[in-house]
Amino acid sequence: MAMPDEPAPAPVAAGVPGPNRISPVRFVVGFGVVSALADVVYEGARSVIGPYLGSLGATAAVIGLLTGAGEAAALVLRLFTGRWADRTGRPWPQTVAGYLITLVCVPLLAVTGNLAAAGLLYNGERVGKAVRAPARDIMLAHASTDLGRGYAFGLHEALDQIGAMVGPLLIAAVLASGGNYRLSFALLAIPGGLALLALTRLRVAAPDPLAWEPAVQLAEQKKLRLEKGLPRRFWQYAAFSAATMLGFSTWAVLAYSLTSRHLISPAVVPVLYALAMAAASVAAVAFGRIYDRLGLRGLLALPFLAAAVPYLSFSNHAALFVVGAVVWGAAMGVHESTMRAAVADFVPSHRRGAGYGTFTAVYGLAWLAGAALIGWLYEHGSTAAALFILVTQAVALALLVPVLRNGAAPGRSTLNRGEVVVRLHQAMDAAVGLPAETIDQIEVLIRAGEHLVAFENLCVQLYEYHIRPAAEQVRSLREVGVSLGAESRYSDLLTADG
Repeated sequence: MAMPDEPAPAPVAAGVPGPNRISPVRFVVGFGVVSALADVVYEGARSVIGPYLGSLGATAAVIGLLTGAGEAAALVLRLFTGRWADRTGRPWPQTVAGYLITLVCVPLLAVTGNLAAAGLLYNGERVGKAVRAPARDIMLAHASTDLGRGYAFGLHEALDQIGAMVGPLLIAAVLASGGNYRLSFALLAIPGGLALLALTRLRVAAPDPLAWEPAVQLAEQKKLRLEKGLPRRFWQYAAFSAATMLGFSTWAVLAYSLTSRHLISPAVVPVLYALAMAAASVAAVAFGRIYDRLGLRGLLALPFLAAAVPYLSFSNHAALFVVGAVVWGAAMGVHESTMRAAVADFVPSHRRGAGYGTFTAVYGLAWLAGAALIGWLYEHGSTAAALFILVTQAVALALLVPVLRNGAAPGRSTLNRGEVVVRLHQAMDAAVGLPAETIDQIEVLIRAGEHLVAFENLCVQLYEYHIRPAAEQVRSLREVGVSLGAESRYSDLLTADG
């Protein structure tokens, strides 16, 4: 077990005005507006990409493979872009570059005329998302310190989904009025330009989102982490998430299923997608709030939502596949809000880029495999595809149970917030010999809402200064650790020989 050589905290300057000219909530809303405009572009294209690829000669299996590869590109590449965001500590340039890639690739679909070029540009758009998403989420995590993780990410996702509704409806209007896919893609350059303008204004207004979460700088400066790997419960959570995505179809396969059976016209597909995005918006806010109050228990609904999708969307009855679109969208809303919020709580603050990158790599590889397999199974009958999805979601539910059983959700406490703070203060008051400067640094963490980091730092400092708490104090701190979802090795330091 590697320990820091010297507990040498540096004081945090007080009273220095922050560099940001807007509040955290306005930042979250501002990024929601940027994401909404960008969503008009790429969700508009995404809503019809299945039928469009089909018009270029693609089969259901090819569509599943191409779109699955796109989703994997958007997720797996974050394994590297997330670490890059951690390493550089400059999230803004990476975020802007990612948006530029996306907002250029989509309008260029207007000049493609073959399957290979269309697939390349679609996947290029997904690469843009891989570049920007970890850096953007790091900034949103900073802004969410006082707002609540679930609320901040849910609010951002809800605003994001407004664009996800408008984009498909714009495409539907163009197609219904006699336009074609290429004209639709070309018109998406307009909201793309507006998105870049809004992003530029937001960057000027909030050049340093890290200033909203000083505890991150403090934790990195103090270097009191015992290891650099990601926590065990993070990997348990990632395994559950991978299983849910292995049994979750992409929209392109569902849309292809409806148009290839001539159940709906191509112009109706984006309308259904807009309905799905409306459901995603509502679910994002609702499950974000549930996460803030109940932790991960709200995710129990996810396998049931995903398992219901094929039985509804592969139906021949209009009412059922409309409901299927709503259920699919609601599941996406849960994925995009609760899952992002949970990663921010599972992973140490200074490792969030790596955490998001690793999580989405696992998530994306599973979705790639699942999308390709579901598309292939669908060609052999919708029953086979539906049965596969049902089995994988049952496995996902089984994998979620140990995550819920192993203590409270990270950042969520069986002790309430006030009780955690009281116990941390009691432990510091009883720690004779703990330097005042160290106590002040831990107080900064507590005031910033970083109770998990404060607990871990307190345990390490007690060990470093050879302070052995009384038995009752050890029991009290162990309860704090369990409530916060801390690694047991930190609590073990309380009784270790220094």
